[in-house]
Amino acid sequence: MTRSLTNALALLAGLILPQIAAAQEQPAKTENNFFKDRKFYLNEDGSNYVKFTFLTQAWLRSTQYNPGTTINGVAKSSGTDIGIRRYRVQLFGQLTDRVFAYSQFGENNFNNIADRKQGFFVHDAYGEYAVERTRFSLGAGLSGWSGLTRFASPSAGSILGLDAPIYQQTTADATDQFLRKLSVFAKGKLGKLDYRIQMVQPMAIQKSAGYNPANAIGQNAMFSGDPPKMQYNGYFMYQFQDQESNLTPYTTGTYLGKKKVFNIGAGFIYQKDAMWRLNETATDTIHSNMLHLAADVYYDAPVGEKGQVISLYGSVTVSDYGKNYLRNGGPMNPANGNSDPSVLNGGGTAFPMYGTGTIGYMQAGYKFRDNLIGTTTLMPYASIQYAKYERLNDGMAYVDAGVNWLLAGHTSKLTLSYQNRPLFNTLGDNTGTRSAVVAQYQVFFN
Repeated sequence: MTRSLTNALALLAGLILPQIAAAQEQPAKTENNFFKDRKFYLNEDGSNYVKFTFLTQAWLRSTQYNPGTTINGVAKSSGTDIGIRRYRVQLFGQLTDRVFAYSQFGENNFNNIADRKQGFFVHDAYGEYAVERTRFSLGAGLSGWSGLTRFASPSAGSILGLDAPIYQQTTADATDQFLRKLSVFAKGKLGKLDYRIQMVQPMAIQKSAGYNPANAIGQNAMFSGDPPKMQYNGYFMYQFQDQESNLTPYTTGTYLGKKKVFNIGAGFIYQKDAMWRLNETATDTIHSNMLHLAADVYYDAPVGEKGQVISLYGSVTVSDYGKNYLRNGGPMNPANGNSDPSVLNGGGTAFPMYGTGTIGYMQAGYKFRDNLIGTTTLMPYASIQYAKYERLNDGMAYVDAGVNWLLAGHTSKLTLSYQNRPLFNTLGDNTGTRSAVVAQYQVFFN
């Protein structure tokens, strides 16, 4: 053995042996104080930690399709489909007393006509620094700290019904990434006032799904193809009773009786020159600002001694995307074409979800007593989105009603839903409705 190797071993022993001796003097760390509440602790008191969660929501759906619907060029009037509505993996943690990091990955709307092996993407990736603990934090990255309403950033695993009011995610996948935005944000709590403010660099409309440069501008407002100006948004919520966590951007749909929450909120989204259109003679381009204003109220609380719960939410939104803006939405749409040019909705399950106008939304749910069916229980719900959009001659009403079978709270639940959506022609007239029945099974490790 050479002298250099002998010296190296002696140095290594000098470093390691004192650590072993010190460890023997300390009580052995048990599994319980290393991993608790589904968190991996980074320090002795558990204030610094890393947490991992995942969520899967699978749909089985039978649907009446919109008139003229085609699937890969084949005409279809109805059908049954199976798909993954959402899959999520979260990894986040309080890394130091002031540093918080959050990341989320997953995919949406994966069905038999979706692109394969391409849908898994980054939802969130941001870091946050607590300047003054709970009162004022600053963060930056790709995040869901969006303004406007409570469910502009919903917690997917705790949604009351089958879906959140998606129209509140006003730029969803147009100039953002499924509601997440490249932003700098501030958030915190001042007493019972919870706030979030965000400065956003919108994503280029040219990279949005289905973008067609040949139809990028017309006489109805559309998102501008010019380099976008900064967007500003915020949401302010006064919490009268139990205080909600603002650890992450995503708000709870229902607590299933674990909290008594009564909040009122108000918010906004503003972006200068976000929209454009052609004038009446199609000779000039007109730019306009995007402005959304909203107010909402939320109540979710136990109402009995055996686990009964009532959950209520209502909101009013005034949306201004510019003259006659209208955009269809159809979650996990099972179709990809329409051969009838008179149908405004497009193919499959799409309906006019977003638009310039006034939108009202209400949802209500009631959880029966615990152990109603063995160790499980039921929570029926109903919701309606009603809008008076500038481009439509008639009101737009979308209804979703059903029942949750809570097999193990939100961890394991089966939801059966009936949906009814309106049909419109290109003149803006209501021409009828179509319906769907959806069964969703959710598994949520949180």
